[in-house]
Amino acid sequence: MSVLLKREQLRQRSDYTYKFNEKTGRHGWLRLTPAYSLKVVEELITGHRQAKRIFDPFCGTGTTVLSAAYHGHEGVTTDINPFLVWFAQAKTAHYTSNQISATQEACSSALDLIRCNSIEPASPPPIHNIERWWSPKSLNFLQFLRTAISVVTKEYSAERTLLQIAFCRTLIELSNVAFNHQSMSFKNEKQLNIDFDADMAGIFSENVRFILSGASENPIGKSYVVLGDSKNATEATKGLFDLIVTSPPYVNRMSYIRELRPYMYWLGFLVNGRDAGELDWTAIGGTWGIATSRLADWKRPTDCFESQHLSNALDQIAHLDNMNGTVLANYVAKYFDDMWSHFRCLTSVLAHGAELHYIVGNSTFYGTLVPTELLYAEMLTNLGFNKIECHPIRKRNSKKELIEFDVIAQWK
Repeated sequence: MSVLLKREQLRQRSDYTYKFNEKTGRHGWLRLTPAYSLKVVEELITGHRQAKRIFDPFCGTGTTVLSAAYHGHEGVTTDINPFLVWFAQAKTAHYTSNQISATQEACSSALDLIRCNSIEPASPPPIHNIERWWSPKSLNFLQFLRTAISVVTKEYSAERTLLQIAFCRTLIELSNVAFNHQSMSFKNEKQLNIDFDADMAGIFSENVRFILSGASENPIGKSYVVLGDSKNATEATKGLFDLIVTSPPYVNRMSYIRELRPYMYWLGFLVNGRDAGELDWTAIGGTWGIATSRLADWKRPTDCFESQHLSNALDQIAHLDNMNGTVLANYVAKYFDDMWSHFRCLTSVLAHGAELHYIVGNSTFYGTLVPTELLYAEMLTNLGFNKIECHPIRKRNSKKELIEFDVIAQWK
């Protein structure tokens, strides 16, 4: 199989996560990783053909493990978020032609049930201010579609999984959500008074077709997606790894739980706001709901990461002139203490000579630059890694000081 064909197959399955496309005017899934990530991951994996086992401790939407499998490697990834684990498992699974045909038939059957009005709609998810998200007409359709999918498919079946992915794409297309910023936001408030007039069944059918076109091409390697905490990799993984390719959360207060909440509520991964905050608190870089309120009283552990660069940044961020400076300084400190825990546990799953690639961006708070790449390099140096380099990849936005880096290191 040619590298070009593998890349096209990988692009199709990775497209499950595409967001708004200005050329086509269509929405897809919110992209959790930067636009360049697929290209970077591909280059790193194809440049390390000798690597037998590849590990991504921050799964996201499963780009690394999917790429590893398409190029014949064994890929393993973990995430603390059960929804992301489910989604990455769906992207990396092998689907038979019978399963794809059965999914298409199930799609038709589900829409027939809705047209015949022969089922009861599912209860709306407990999302706060749900009327901001969907018009009454689109919300009603999604409730019926949720029930129809459960009626025409078996629990845990490939058919249900594939239809649920198409369902998630559809619920965003029918929503009042905009993607013209780093995180999701709502469109003009006036649009809430305009009843959505579109072929909703047709939108769902098209999303099913799109999903099945990617599912029909199966990766040749092995992939494993495991629920686990990146701060304790040994609990979730076994054996040693030759290559780490990952993009951890950035220290920028962007909450993936907040970004993912429509999907997680609709599919039952979340049932209330407190659960969302608890999950965000356990994740690295999480700061939403109760995760933010707890930062005010949070204290650094006795085995925290000691760095003069970090101490200087924390002092500047916590300056009395900065509103909420103390809370944000605690957020930054907790982020690096959590990453310190991650790097310390990572050493026990690395083979001799294993190479690390961490794609991460720096950040600013109240004009204070937080040099994430240099702090990562300090941590890795303290743990005995060698050949440490910080390669700039691209500017993150118009601010010239914000850059994404590939932090590279080799285990001894």
